[in-house]
Amino acid sequence: MNIFIYDSFLNQKKYDRLLARIETRITDLGLNGKISRLSPTRNIPETIDNELRRGAKTIIAVGNNKTINQIVNSLAGSQVPLGIIPIGEDNNDIAASLGIKSIEEACDILSARLLTKLDLGLANQTYFLSNISIDNQGTVIDMNKNYTIETAEKGLIYIFNLIGEQIKLPPKVKFMPDDGLLELVINTSGNKKFFAKQNHHLSIFKIKKIIIHNLKHQLLLDGSIPLSAPAEITVIKKHLNVIIGKNRKF
Repeated sequence: MNIFIYDSFLNQKKYDRLLARIETRITDLGLNGKISRLSPTRNIPETIDNELRRGAKTIIAVGNNKTINQIVNSLAGSQVPLGIIPIGEDNNDIAASLGIKSIEEACDILSARLLTKLDLGLANQTYFLSNISIDNQGTVIDMNKNYTIETAEKGLIYIFNLIGEQIKLPPKVKFMPDDGLLELVINTSGNKKFFAKQNHHLSIFKIKKIIIHNLKHQLLLDGSIPLSAPAEITVIKKHLNVIIGKNRKF
């Protein structure tokens, strides 16, 4: 059975017509299943655990990056795949990276059911599918016992599993979310437009494990979930089954 997890922000009346369109489309495609509407008091891990025990075949996140992250943290390690229907233009770069750019396209992709296993990043006890970001200033990165990185320049540090629109990579450089590695990217330009044209401000390190320290700033997981430092960042290889589009960015 398909389980559609509607995020709590979709309980607003302004989304009624949009959700009706989605439900009509999935019915036309034969993707009928159960709709589970979240609320601020409803426990996502318990909801997904119950659905998995009842034999769910697909868990579909209907919402944004935050929705996806919360479901990923309950679905990690399961053979049941994650599908995504993105709602809204903001905070939905995970769906775009997976080749899902509209609700109509999302429904067609669910019907085609192209599956792949992706790595997951792990920050302390919290998984992330896309990336972590943190302010450069005050951040110390332990690469190993004898090697640390620190910069006083303005900008952002990213740790990527799945590449999005946050940066423009140099030619011939690719990030693969199924290679058992993460990419540590240090941006010291402090200017996104300038940075996109000046790739010498981009420092990239392939990593399996680092520790990040910062007393002033928190890390942000998948653009949505704050996490205090220090944080140990690792990667779990091919730990999530995902339904993807043909136009994905990897």
